[in-house]
Amino acid sequence: MTFQFAHNNINVFDLDASLEFYKKALGLNEVRRKEAEDGSFILVYLGDGHGKHLLELTWLRDRCDPYNLGDNEIHIAFHTDDFEAAHKLHSEMGCICYENKAMGIYFISDPDGYWLEIIPER
Repeated sequence: MTFQFAHNNINVFDLDASLEFYKKALGLNEVRRKEAEDGSFILVYLGDGHGKHLLELTWLRDRCDPYNLGDNEIHIAFHTDDFEAAHKLHSEMGCICYENKAMGIYFISDPDGYWLEIIPER
């Protein structure tokens, strides 16, 4: 018996803002979408165009307040083949929330406050 990653899910408050952020900041594109017949939720799966692993964004119609991420001790990591260009883009976007120069990594924060680690290919 074997298992493979399929997707990670995060809930988002403003789907359009999240889709714009993930496209601009990480080049993720919508792969597929599922909308509830009653309009109560939308699931959008984003892919990087290279692997099978997807990021699922869940939007809930009846959600009235932004999500409380608590201590936000989780993150999703992304490799990049051009760390300097990525850092420049994310600096211009104003989304870098933490840098660890000694480790050669940094984190960006999405519109809901989720942290995304940016790692150079090594």
